Amino acid sequence: MVGEFRVDSYRFLPRSFRPAFESFPEQPVTVSAARPRVPLPQARVALLTSAGLYLEGRQQPFDLERERREPRWGDPTFREIPRDARQDEIGMAHLHLSADDVLQDFNIALPIDAFAALEREGAFGSLAQRHYSFMGYQGESTRAWEEEQGPELVRRLEEDRVDLLILAPA
Repeated sequence: MVGEFRVDSYRFLPRSFRPAFESFPEQPVTVSAARPRVPLPQARVALLTSAGLYLEGRQQPFDLERERREPRWGDPTFREIPRDARQDEIGMAHLHLSADDVLQDFNIALPIDAFAALEREGAFGSLAQRHYSFMGYQGESTRAWEEEQGPELVRRLEEDRVDLLILAPA
């Protein structure tokens, strides 16, 4: 689809997030699109959230203590979230977001269940077994993402033969 259209950016936000986001002035954006290398009915899809999700008791939370000491720094690492993760396994570490709604239903930030339903409907080939989370606030430097975290994420996506990575921004 080419042309202008209005997107309700707040439609799927948790109620507690809307007031903060709606107070930002609207900014014009250009929508970018790229065609996948494989037809969508054959594509393997993975999800990436910026909500700071991790597996409670199995993974380290994101480093909020350092961010508190160095407010312009953000933990650049990511966490792997398996497709079959249960709500009671999910933790959230992010100083810039409220965890209240996400800890009730992590699909708000990482919509695995919705994409599993789309997979069953045949909207795309298959949903990957591994999905990813990072802490969206990266502060002043993205060097660690450019040099370490990004290449490692790409390596894992290639290992899993993922064709499309969908960002679910928090």
